[in-house]
Amino acid sequence: MGSRVAVVGAGAMGEAIVSGMLAHGWRPADLVLAVRREEHAAALRASYGVEVTDALSAAAEADVVLVGVKPYDVAGVLAQIGPRLRPGTLVASLAVGITTTALEAALPEGTPVVRVMPNTPSQVGAGVAVISAGTHCDDAQLAVVDEIMSAVGIVVRVPERLQDAAGAISGSGPAYVFLAIEALVEAGVHLGLPRATATDLAVQTFVGASRLAAETGEHPAVLRERVTSPGGTTAAALSELEERGLRAAFIAATRAARDRSREIGD
Repeated sequence: MGSRVAVVGAGAMGEAIVSGMLAHGWRPADLVLAVRREEHAAALRASYGVEVTDALSAAAEADVVLVGVKPYDVAGVLAQIGPRLRPGTLVASLAVGITTTALEAALPEGTPVVRVMPNTPSQVGAGVAVISAGTHCDDAQLAVVDEIMSAVGIVVRVPERLQDAAGAISGSGPAYVFLAIEALVEAGVHLGLPRATATDLAVQTFVGASRLAAETGEHPAVLRERVTSPGGTTAAALSELEERGLRAAFIAATRAARDRSREIGD
């Protein structure tokens, strides 16, 4: 800690990061936020006691700038703040698909940059952020981004060539899980369960299974086999899922997400 961090574009993800940082010992004085709407700024000041200003002012006084806007807004924000950055200011982008090469090209020569792919469970402190360093970012600077993102979950460092693939798993992954929960709820309703009961059962089953996998560290196949008695109900259900191509569907889906991330970057 000790760095002055500016969050430009404090939407749901930016606000989650701010909340997590404050909960992990960062001081309100360590943070400055930049948002467009004054009513949003007022709400952030009231909720977190942090300074909220415009993007130029926030970037000019920061040691680290987190750019939390949509991919199509990144270029405009960088063009705006670039001339105001102090030498050595670290810039981290949270936008899907935007490469470190693109970030460096849009900023003053030698600016250290980091590409970050967070996911929505960061809003409840259970996220995962995939980070990759740019050409001018050293280990100490990457560690600063690691520390920031650790406030809302775990951090995984990967070579940038794997960023699009990693984002297809963790960045888009929550949507796959939500779809699976939704499908399981509908299945329960079709079996005669009240919707509220089916929802409780499905959501807590995903929570519990994920926690079991995380805390035991055992391979998912081992955990699955423990639930599956030969000739039992689970075996019958899994046979249907395999026959209908569940694994192939996941492979195709994540490939599509990876390819779309590359297209956005291009």
